[in-house]
Amino acid sequence: MPSGKDVKIQICGVTSADDARLVAQAGADYVGLIIEVDASPRRLSVEQAGQICRQSPLPVVAMFFNREVEQIGKTVALLRPHAVQLLGQEPPSLVEKLKQVVDCEVWKSVHLPAQGMGEVNITEYQDRINSMVDAGIDAIIIDTVVGSTQEDRRYGGTGQVSNWTIARKIVDGAPVRCFLAGGIKPENVRQAIEQVSPYGLDISSGVESAPGKKDPEKMKRLVLAARGIDPQ
Repeated sequence: MPSGKDVKIQICGVTSADDARLVAQAGADYVGLIIEVDASPRRLSVEQAGQICRQSPLPVVAMFFNREVEQIGKTVALLRPHAVQLLGQEPPSLVEKLKQVVDCEVWKSVHLPAQGMGEVNITEYQDRINSMVDAGIDAIIIDTVVGSTQEDRRYGGTGQVSNWTIARKIVDGAPVRCFLAGGIKPENVRQAIEQVSPYGLDISSGVESAPGKKDPEKMKRLVLAARGIDPQ
């Protein structure tokens, strides 16, 4: 399992080339762009994402929610990202088809309930992840879902943590790299790494001054804390 020094850090929901540069200066590893996801305050058009991709000093992860293979493939051909991250309820069959048309990695988010909000069937999650691995997925992101009905449900970008004990069991049983997302910030990032031992972290609201606007100081504090480096 990676130590804090080795853990990879993705800052997602970046909305400008300036913020992409700040992410790099803070010491993170990936820039995540949320593309044409209407429900997200961090959404970008394909054109806006292209401008950031051309200027980003870090590898870019293009993030999509319940898009068809053809739509994703066309966007990937334009942006040439390091990876695609699927944020919604995309089935293994879509992953399998997507792997045939893109020449980048494909990552998949799975969503645990927010801490204290419902029971979790670990076997069900493990079976879902294994089916994604069989379809060719390269990495899993363990994120948080909130909301009691399909209409008000939010998949990721919630600022809330999931049950990290359950997340650790999923990480330990997964045959691919696992990132942890959901409610991670400078104050709890060390606890997240020590308790879950993920390959990487996927951070958004925990390092923002406002939705879609990254805070340089918070990003630096988070990266230093994750790496176990004294900010002094």
